[in-house]
Amino acid sequence: MLRHLLTKSAFSVLGLAVLFTGSAQAQLEPINNRPNPYTSVDNWVDLPNGRTWGSTAGVDIDPDGRHLWAIDRCGANSCAGSNLDPILKIDPEGNVVAAIGAGLMLFPHGLHVDRDGNIWVTDAQGPDPDNPATAGKGHAVYKLSPEGELLLTLGSPGVAGDGTGGLLETPCDVVTDADGNIYIGDGHSGQNESATPDTVARIVKFDRDGNLIKYWGGWGSTAGKMKTPHALDIDSRNRLIVGDRGNNRLQIFDLDGNYIGEFKTFSRPSGIFVADNDIIFVADSESEFDDVRNPGWEAGIRVGSLLDGIVDYFIDGTVDAYPEGSNPEGVAVDAAGNVYGAVVSGGGAMIKSSR
Repeated sequence: MLRHLLTKSAFSVLGLAVLFTGSAQAQLEPINNRPNPYTSVDNWVDLPNGRTWGSTAGVDIDPDGRHLWAIDRCGANSCAGSNLDPILKIDPEGNVVAAIGAGLMLFPHGLHVDRDGNIWVTDAQGPDPDNPATAGKGHAVYKLSPEGELLLTLGSPGVAGDGTGGLLETPCDVVTDADGNIYIGDGHSGQNESATPDTVARIVKFDRDGNLIKYWGGWGSTAGKMKTPHALDIDSRNRLIVGDRGNNRLQIFDLDGNYIGEFKTFSRPSGIFVADNDIIFVADSESEFDDVRNPGWEAGIRVGSLLDGIVDYFIDGTVDAYPEGSNPEGVAVDAAGNVYGAVVSGGGAMIKSSR
């Protein structure tokens, strides 16, 4: 887990101007050279009872603006067969003050805290026929109260959808709007080499009671198509921002699913967080895995504006405290401007960075 302390001073406008239209943008030179006025320390969260971090991806902020909710995959990279609570509430001093969700999920992935303080989590894997502990789990999204009461289930746990209707297939992320409507980035496999036009890669919209409203997208790289809708958030203008990771871009839709445009300046998005002033924080966890996914770009958190797509800051993901290959996948920002990034690999490194 990476925590960056960001001051409230105004963001300067630096670097490359970006053309933002409804058509695809030209390929950009990698943006790796923005200022990074942060230093890092490790081990700022005190996990209870000798517990150690596993992989994580989802983080969000409690409505109080101070507490962090974070996913831990039960000290490993899966919660199959574990009795640990995978969803943790952490105070600003790094103390775990609540833990919920034991026995419910296989692979907790995306996490969203709504305006009422309820916790939404996606389970982005399905059951393994060779592992009885996984039966009847996965392919679902859960709404929990802060105390851990199950309030709503979307999808049918253990049953994979086919990209039509309300059944889900390895859902990546979830977000709710001001009216309580629910948006899910459905389909985690779109970036894989084995993906085909039939691979699930879509946005699914439900009403606040879980009734299906519509879905849009589909696998592909043209405008409005996607290859792994890995991260979601909603900006101040009620636009849905989609981290289309397999296509190395952010796509922007209205809340009815109409395509508005895209930005490629924020690299390969694994996690996104939109602040009230439409400053966006984009976590890139994959660009340095190989020379194929996003050549030349470095992993880390890019900070800029949704008004023009200009990247102002780059919080380098490969600080010395990280295990090799570990980079931030999820990102969230609290009311004081502290930036939290969830480290998905390398045993869940816990980094606190300050300016």
